[in-house]
Amino acid sequence: MSSADASRIGRPVRLYLASTSPARLATLRAVGIEPVTIPSRVDEEAATVAAGPMTAGEMVLLLARLKAEAVLEPLLSEPESAGGEPLDGLVLGGDSAFEFGGAVFGKPHLPEVARERWHAQRGGSGLLHSGHWLIDARGGVIGRAIGAVAEARVQFADDITDAEIDAYVATGEPLEVAGAFTIDSKGAGFIERIDGDPHAVVGLSIPLLRHLVRTLGVEWTDLWNR
Repeated sequence: MSSADASRIGRPVRLYLASTSPARLATLRAVGIEPVTIPSRVDEEAATVAAGPMTAGEMVLLLARLKAEAVLEPLLSEPESAGGEPLDGLVLGGDSAFEFGGAVFGKPHLPEVARERWHAQRGGSGLLHSGHWLIDARGGVIGRAIGAVAEARVQFADDITDAEIDAYVATGEPLEVAGAFTIDSKGAGFIERIDGDPHAVVGLSIPLLRHLVRTLGVEWTDLWNR
């Protein structure tokens, strides 16, 4: 064991979240982790075009990696972006996509797009893919990086009315989330069943994150700081 490793024993490990997603932040806080949130500012569309044809799982893993890597430079060169503290911890990037009817959907952004998707998916089911990429940057040294994808199948109610869809879209909630739905807010009433990891639907699988953290040699409980 190096002296640097020895000096970290018993100290909480900081988690940097390369995202400003309220759902991811709330999920981490609920399990006792207060992350340092850093916006990643990755051009997702340009990155996927440049990468060429991919499966949904490959796409979310690529974007999760790019988001995690994108915050490393500002964290190293601009400590004030992380509250003035030098980089020391694990950096997590995430991305989600919804696969429905043979097509892969990200965030709809526009109300008319969200409305069209809801008219198509009510009564049906689709697969939510959630990519995770974790980089070991303890001590300010960039080390190992690992990633994985969590999945969950989502079944939508078949009695959702056009008026309900219009009202939901009008809230703005579905515009900036993969698949145009949530399970942790207003969209929850329209979802009948989830098969698989429910955490994947909010874009951050806690069981998968624990596995990745421990694979990098960090105890899960060392991230608890709330």
